[in-house]
Amino acid sequence: MNLKDYYIDFFVRHGHKQIPSAPVVPENDPSVLFNTAGMQPLIPYLMGQPHPYGTRLCDYQKCIRTNDLDSVGDTTHHTFFEMLGNWSLGDYFKEESISWSFEFLTKDLNIPVNRLAVTVFAGDDTIPFDEESYEKWLSLGIPKERIAKTVSDNFWIAGESGPCGPDTEIFYFRSEEEIPEVFDPEDSRWVEIWNNVFMQYHKNQDGKVTNLPHKNVDTGMGVERTTAILEGVNDNYLSSIWKKVIEKISSISGLPYEGEYQKSMRIIADHIRTAVFISADPAGIKPSNTDQGYILRRLIRRAIRHAKKLNIPMDSNWEVELASVILDQYASYYHELEENRGVVLEVLTNEKEKFNRTLEKGLKEFEKALQRNHSIDDLTAFHLYDTYGFPIELTVELASERGISVDEAGFEKRFKEHQELSRTASAGKFKGGLAGNGEIETKYHTATHLLNAALKEVVGKDVHQKGSNITAERMRFDFSCDHKLTEEEKRKAEDLVNAWIEEGLEVQVEEMKKEDAIASGAECMFLEKYPDIVTVYSIGTVSKELCGGPHVKNTRELGHFKIIKEEASSAGVRRIKAVLE
Repeated sequence: MNLKDYYIDFFVRHGHKQIPSAPVVPENDPSVLFNTAGMQPLIPYLMGQPHPYGTRLCDYQKCIRTNDLDSVGDTTHHTFFEMLGNWSLGDYFKEESISWSFEFLTKDLNIPVNRLAVTVFAGDDTIPFDEESYEKWLSLGIPKERIAKTVSDNFWIAGESGPCGPDTEIFYFRSEEEIPEVFDPEDSRWVEIWNNVFMQYHKNQDGKVTNLPHKNVDTGMGVERTTAILEGVNDNYLSSIWKKVIEKISSISGLPYEGEYQKSMRIIADHIRTAVFISADPAGIKPSNTDQGYILRRLIRRAIRHAKKLNIPMDSNWEVELASVILDQYASYYHELEENRGVVLEVLTNEKEKFNRTLEKGLKEFEKALQRNHSIDDLTAFHLYDTYGFPIELTVELASERGISVDEAGFEKRFKEHQELSRTASAGKFKGGLAGNGEIETKYHTATHLLNAALKEVVGKDVHQKGSNITAERMRFDFSCDHKLTEEEKRKAEDLVNAWIEEGLEVQVEEMKKEDAIASGAECMFLEKYPDIVTVYSIGTVSKELCGGPHVKNTRELGHFKIIKEEASSAGVRRIKAVLE
């Protein structure tokens, strides 16, 4: 068994139900491009909606974060990672949560107690010191010298207001040096491995804090980091998780995993793994210049650039070989990988070939620049990087062969400005939390169901939802379709939705077994993500879908539906943007 199996087995023994991992592309959450944490798919249930599996849940969740993309290549950073989580939805609280974390680490994983330390919330002007967690750790045998009290690092809130509470973080001493008697959270030898969040308060917009009647526990443990710790390696890429893919890169390139080649091998391994999971996702993401498609393209192209550094022949099928190792390794845990194996390999190969052609164009652009000047200025160097994917090292190498200079300092300045802009832009995209389910968003959720039903009537029964994105300003709906909608098709779909709104159809909700729901005609976008007991929303007799909600009670609440735009999203997928007026 690996860590995921041990973890699920432990919490199932303690009364938890395992829930399926959600897709990496979230449904109806405009705050993020990808699920960035294990708790994100559970937001409706942490907000109070009953979960079909009950009040004790556990899972391993696929997560993607790209806001630290430039850190990938070191020993610990990854764009894709797996998060282990267990939750209490108004059931147990600090006593059990801390006890089980300690038991799992020290008994099931056999981690010595003297290598563990914890932090707890120290308290501030509005929230008291978390004495309950502090005393619980003491009772379990963690000495007071190994319990640090902090404020900013041990309090969780989704945004400026909403559910919030203290958390306690568990650290492991990841070093062969003598373990210090007193725990210092700033000492980098202590590595955080688990975080238990206790949602017990609600903070209003005016800053007033009250107790929540419905208290939750949300925990998270990173699979990659913890596996490396258990296997006694200080480089995640030396753990069993990465062993086969690193060996394959070394074999293909004929180079060892050490010295100057390490960083490129790590980046290739990380980026190909993430690209596999994005392109296998049921949302049908393809490389593009926007949103998730842009991230996918950037990751594949970055992997290609580093493959070139290792002198891997671009006319070989190296990307297929690496992706196959990853697909084989994870397919038993995530069934969509096997189901979409052909799609994954096609995406990688097509993007490799397309990028190689782009590189050729870049070389021509480089030659043109030399004809204009006898040096490469900062603007040209950055244009080669940003438009044609030329890393500065390639530009410098080409220029050196001609005996000309490159304004590297100017390039670095432009590159840092570009990074800052990207980071600022992604901060909004990657700011997840218990938000985005207000009154208008709820209306748009229901409107997507009506639009889905209307498109089936107007375009054909083979139309299926491929994704959606909702904000307070508009809804975006992706659906399978092999042609651009005609003006008549758009008008008919719009009229149908408005007719159903005016009818005042009741929206009903019920729970049933998944197989019964499908047999009854209920539709869903990602069947495998749903547990055995599902929530089904019916809108009169026109729509019946598996969904986590929330929805209005009657369609008359929606107002007037208007299609703003219809366009291509990716091959075989169209996109509609619409508003409620």
